[in-house]
Amino acid sequence: MISFTTLILQFAEQGEKTGWSYIEIPADIAQQLKADNKKSFRVKGMLDGLAVSGLALMPMGGGNFIMALKAEIRKGLHKNAGAMLQVSIEEDKEYKVDIPNDLQECFDFEPEALVFFNSLAKSHREYFIKWIDGAKTNETRARRVINTVNAMLRRLSYNQMLQAMRKEG
Repeated sequence: MISFTTLILQFAEQGEKTGWSYIEIPADIAQQLKADNKKSFRVKGMLDGLAVSGLALMPMGGGNFIMALKAEIRKGLHKNAGAMLQVSIEEDKEYKVDIPNDLQECFDFEPEALVFFNSLAKSHREYFIKWIDGAKTNETRARRVINTVNAMLRRLSYNQMLQAMRKEG
């Protein structure tokens, strides 16, 4: 477990990250967490007194990483940009993605889709599942499950699936 104190920051203009609250994980700390790694990975631990798990550290260049702090985490901390934060984290090696029942039922009928889905990085599988779980109606959810299974059969990543849907729709 690595412990340090840092400042909660917020992106101004940063493309898709505009407005995100986050903390920086300097290269030396990132190396202690997961040596010789330059890709996103998951961590668990404590942010002040709040237990967290499965949070992504995303590379920002030069060996530095960031951890985005979603609104629910900031509310739990009662802190926003500009506040100091006590961080104690380690790599979350138990992090796994649970497949929703409706998606699993479709995979049962299309086992080759499940094989490709499971070949994706955990974080990439989670993109699909969060997208499915974010549906506000049953019809939208069903459509997203179908689109996900079709994308797996076509061996498409999440972004490739979204691009294909835009072209087809």
